[in-house]
Amino acid sequence: MATLTDSPGIHHVTTIVGGAQSNVEFNVGVLSLRFVKRTVNYENMLAYHLYYGNGTADPGTVLTCFPYPNDAPARLGKPQWESVGFAVPPGSLGYWADRLDDHDVEFTGPVDRFDERLLGFTGPADTSVELVAAESPVEPWTDGSVPEEHAIRGIHGVTALSANPYATAGMLDTLGFELVGEEPAGVESDERGGEADSEGTRVRYRAGGDHATVVDVLDRAAPYGREGIGTIQHVAVRVESVDELYDWHSLFRERDFDVSRVRDRNYFHSLYVRDPGGILFELATETPGLASDEAVETLGESLVLPDWFAEDRELIESQLPPLSVPGLD
Repeated sequence: MATLTDSPGIHHVTTIVGGAQSNVEFNVGVLSLRFVKRTVNYENMLAYHLYYGNGTADPGTVLTCFPYPNDAPARLGKPQWESVGFAVPPGSLGYWADRLDDHDVEFTGPVDRFDERLLGFTGPADTSVELVAAESPVEPWTDGSVPEEHAIRGIHGVTALSANPYATAGMLDTLGFELVGEEPAGVESDERGGEADSEGTRVRYRAGGDHATVVDVLDRAAPYGREGIGTIQHVAVRVESVDELYDWHSLFRERDFDVSRVRDRNYFHSLYVRDPGGILFELATETPGLASDEAVETLGESLVLPDWFAEDRELIESQLPPLSVPGLD
């Protein structure tokens, strides 16, 4: 039996979006993330699963997207992951404000939160995104359209809008995240003169790793939401091994949590668990990694399929829309 260890932080964040092409153009063309994997949804082989990250697709840098152009727009509310934040070097927010303006992306900020400054905006699917000025040891993607000194350094953190913040806090404590701060959710001050648009409390938790470690839990009144285009479906945290996943599975079963079986996701093994506050977590191993079936130099350039879909490649390719990737095509 493995010994359960504290998670070092976030593995990846997964969103539901609309069109695949607009998703690629925004994440690669505007945010200058590397397109690191084009594959399919393992629950629906005729739908894309698109991955973005740093140059080597390291855990803690990866955003994944399910394009479902025919789905209904989300109704944002609780219990949902409210936003995802990316780390950019301190001093870069001015560059990013100009870049977002140049791409006609409306944003708010810079605002102050805890000891950090950030910009907030939405992507083409209305997913809430933040750029946080924060130190990070992560090496960025250097062949994109953003200069290296301003480039995104991976995930900084995420924000949860829970139906039961105390239950979500308990889940984070179980996973090894430490309570590090609390402030009014409306404390953020906007240089453009904006006022706080919400009340309640923002509670910050941090994992013990060196990147992708922040989870904020909002305790505030909010309507109940509905999953759809624009939602963050789940957030995955890192665990050491498959053996440890099975031990986590046993622990969650003992506590009567809604937990999945351990699943082979080709690039990692994982399980899904929904805390009593309604927030969906994934626990994922860091290996074998996104470069296990492609050379690092050619990540994202072709459609890759798991072995169990190999015989259906012709059918799959005939049903998926073509993609044009900035910098590749």
